[in-house]
Amino acid sequence: MSEFNAVNFSLNGKIALVTGAGRGIGQGIALSLAQAGADLVLADYDLGIAEEAAALVRALGRRVVALHVDVSKPESVASLIDQVREQFGRLDVAVNNAGVVSLGRVDELAVSEWDRIMNINARGVFLCCQAELKLMREHNFGRIINLASIAGKVGFPDLSHYSASKFAVIGFTNAFAKEVAREGITVNALCPGVVGTGMWRGDEGLSARWAQPGESEVQSWERHQSSLLPQGEAQTVEDMGQLAVYLACAPHVTGQAIAVDGGFSL
Repeated sequence: MSEFNAVNFSLNGKIALVTGAGRGIGQGIALSLAQAGADLVLADYDLGIAEEAAALVRALGRRVVALHVDVSKPESVASLIDQVREQFGRLDVAVNNAGVVSLGRVDELAVSEWDRIMNINARGVFLCCQAELKLMREHNFGRIINLASIAGKVGFPDLSHYSASKFAVIGFTNAFAKEVAREGITVNALCPGVVGTGMWRGDEGLSARWAQPGESEVQSWERHQSSLLPQGEAQTVEDMGQLAVYLACAPHVTGQAIAVDGGFSL
């Protein structure tokens, strides 16, 4: 009988790691995993916000540890997985969410900024998967969820470097899933759509940059929801958490890049 419970989606007894867990989508996914019963390791470049997120998980009655990580550095990722082993002895679910975004047209984009985005968003996913695999293999079980984006399926102006990094995550995920398909380990990509976190909202976000003349950031945000999304409303971090819980439970879904985007992408 499969371990997947289609009614309860239970993660009781599972250990889950979320990178970039301090805020936004990472925090939302962490809380959803905790609500499903998982104990958590919350890793972030900013240990302070990881500790704040850990307090929210702890309030749900789950065990939780907050740790620092720089996903672009192999030694930092290796140290993180060593600490997961020391604290919990195993790793069942890994959500590789850590990522960065910036805006810039191709003709104005510095090579250093291209490298920064690729190092964290694409190299970071590779380094995390490589390290996580070693620990998961010890128990012949694992659920790896890599955060991509609808920008990894459809290009957006001002986001060529970000789109390139997320297209890379999707391709890597599909290939990696096939390598470990007979080892009890699944690998999938979660592709968020238009979520009201830092990429879209605020003075430096897309809704401000793409505002029409005389249009406020709030008005631009409302217009983009209406014009881009067939459902006409943005997605939430809780939406991302629901899919993460499903993928953490599903034994036969692997190699997929699943969008939660209100019908925007194919």
